[in-house]
Amino acid sequence: MADTPSEAGLKIVDAFDFDPELRALLRPGELVEGIGGHYHHLPRYFYEVPSHEAARDIRLTPHFGLNEFLLVDVKEAARLRAFPRYVPCAIRLLAFFLERVREAAGAPLHLAVNGGYRSPAHKLSMAATPHMWGTAADLFRVGTVVLRDRASIETYNRVIEDLTDDLYVMPYGHEIGEADDHIHVDLGYVTVVPREISEDRLPAPQEQARYAFEERRRGDRRGWPREGLPEVLPAADSGAIPAPSARK
Repeated sequence: MADTPSEAGLKIVDAFDFDPELRALLRPGELVEGIGGHYHHLPRYFYEVPSHEAARDIRLTPHFGLNEFLLVDVKEAARLRAFPRYVPCAIRLLAFFLERVREAAGAPLHLAVNGGYRSPAHKLSMAATPHMWGTAADLFRVGTVVLRDRASIETYNRVIEDLTDDLYVMPYGHEIGEADDHIHVDLGYVTVVPREISEDRLPAPQEQARYAFEERRRGDRRGWPREGLPEVLPAADSGAIPAPSARK
């Protein structure tokens, strides 16, 4: 595979340094009212996605590409549908958990249009939902099963609930806060500050924009040996792990 942006590391940007139009659309750090009347700060740190090709090529996990979380229609602001595009850094956490859901379901997961990241300017973002943090996904199909009835939605809701307490699934139903034609799954209002970028309290744009490039994380990109590991690690003579006081 040719070298892609995922090889070089995604660019992290501080949304406080965006131009006025972009800041007005993304509202970084703004305190907004979420579910249940609780207030949360909107994301400040975003990955910059330079092109459609980059969105297609960047893999967040083995089975989820970045482009899957960026599928939107005209309900999203025009400026935010044009590249470069921006997605909150917490999107990696969502992809990680969806990969676990995929394993548990034993089938591919298909995200709906507008089912990944939605900005505060999106017409479906009338109230603050985790979609605005990049930590929610709407699934319309699992494998060949289209999620549009109680049996299919509740079946896979149970799969997700049995997998982890970290994910919330919306119950089946036709009222606000329920879903009858998809599965809504989210991690709540999670923001991420990547280790590579400096966090400060300066909300105004700076003369030099604040950004960083994410370190490459996979072992083979860190120079780990490519030869296979031994089947078992050498055992201690006694077969027991020494007590902490005996470790020198």
